[in-house]
Amino acid sequence: MLRVLLGINSLALLAALAQSPDLAGWLGRYVELAAVVEPWLLLSLGVLALSRDALWRFPLRTGQALVLLLAGGLAFGLYAYWQSLALSDAGSAWRSALLAMAAAAIMLGYFELRARGFSPAQTEARLAALNARIRPHFLFNSLNAVLSLIRARPQQAEEALESLSDLFRAAMRDPASLVSLADEIALSKQYLELEKLRLGDRLAVNWEIGPVSLDLPIPPLMLQPLLENAVYHGIEPAPEGGTVRIAIAQHGDELVIAIANPTAGHLQHAAGNQIAVGNIRERLALYYDLEARLEIEAAAHTYEVRIVLPCRQKAL
Repeated sequence: MLRVLLGINSLALLAALAQSPDLAGWLGRYVELAAVVEPWLLLSLGVLALSRDALWRFPLRTGQALVLLLAGGLAFGLYAYWQSLALSDAGSAWRSALLAMAAAAIMLGYFELRARGFSPAQTEARLAALNARIRPHFLFNSLNAVLSLIRARPQQAEEALESLSDLFRAAMRDPASLVSLADEIALSKQYLELEKLRLGDRLAVNWEIGPVSLDLPIPPLMLQPLLENAVYHGIEPAPEGGTVRIAIAQHGDELVIAIANPTAGHLQHAAGNQIAVGNIRERLALYYDLEARLEIEAAAHTYEVRIVLPCRQKAL
């Protein structure tokens, strides 16, 4: 719906630019066009939302033709109604219907091209490539932590290897599938335990999990790369260490996951963090499109990343 609103209003802006004699009258002409376009646009979106279940039952081309007829019919009816009230005396209802159908055809063409660009096979391949960028980092770091224990603390090394096997299984999971929030939290705790073996008391972890359903499905490996960056950029450079805070809460239909760590004035933190942040932002777009977002808040002594996901009660 957001893309439709932006797309049609962009077309209206271009139409206003073409019809205006100079740039000074551009916005004024757009306001005049918007007074005609917006009621039609909002009414069309409302009717399409109500009839979407019926439209899905038709073949693609038939459904597209029905959408075009709907757009043209609504424009014709609205324009004829305005003429009956003497609100408009220029042009014709047929011209308005044809322009409305042309605008709808442009948007339908855009959505069809976009759907082809994000086909399931391409999306899965892209997700696999993004996940592959994550695997070597945390697996190699975890192996180094285990190697440091083999001679000094063999019992702990054995336990760490068991945790590492779970991390390997998570890394090899199908990238297109979702996991439960509980599984993602458990995986993150295992990773942090491995890092504690390496950093000792320098690494403190504070989990703040609010009243949230742990069965909520989320994309795999959402927390671990951010936790790795929090440890690498926030804890390791500081001789005294620090605390990584993970807060998970549900606000209405949104699941909010926040990871914060101290920066201690390290100027390279934000730059080094961009790889994982960019990776996760792109994965969120592939999983959720515009429904999810990633926010960053960098203060003088703290760095916080927030992931906001839609709450869905069943895996996709």
